[in-house]
Amino acid sequence: MATYCSRNFGELRVNGNSFKDYYDLLQVSPNADEDTIKQMYRYLAKKWHPDQTQGDLERFRLLVEAHQILTNPEKRAAYDLRYQKFWENKWNLAADASDGRSFEEDSEVRKSLLSLYYVQRRSKMKDPGLGEMEVARLMRIPIHLIEFHIWYLKEKGWIQRLESGQLALTALGVDEVEKSRLRLNSDRLLGAHTATSKNEEEETDREPIRSFPLDKENLQ
Repeated sequence: MATYCSRNFGELRVNGNSFKDYYDLLQVSPNADEDTIKQMYRYLAKKWHPDQTQGDLERFRLLVEAHQILTNPEKRAAYDLRYQKFWENKWNLAADASDGRSFEEDSEVRKSLLSLYYVQRRSKMKDPGLGEMEVARLMRIPIHLIEFHIWYLKEKGWIQRLESGQLALTALGVDEVEKSRLRLNSDRLLGAHTATSKNEEEETDREPIRSFPLDKENLQ
């Protein structure tokens, strides 16, 4: 399966072949428009500029490269052909190695997704956003499936796009999480519904909501 190299940011390997995922580097969807790509580039370029304390010259160089490719229509079209072929090969490998676990029901996926944005908003008020590709990796769901759920949450007003191009929870989203009585467990992102009283707990025999393992390093 695909693996990330330690210093080659955004570089993936399948069957020994390397490929730079510019969409992943810029934390945007492959369907992102040019304005979103530019917004994310400005945000990340400023964050990783070598003059910054946490700056990284190699990451910054790749961000510039990704921006140049994805904002040029002809170069992006050529890149998208290679991108599609690469990910088709990757998902074919993943299917061959599948353990048979199916995806959660759509409503449960959205609850996990909403809870993820809630955690990010609550723990990092100065940097509450998450990119689509980042969310897809955290949820361990293909990006084309995540896009549907993100569209739904945006239409409901529970998340919104920031000036950085990332998405973050709104006040309405906070209300929805609390109204649904979602809570966080130590070993998984989304836990079962909490009962308001011992009697209610005894009266409602609900199956716990499955959740997607949270890669905590990706939220640092």
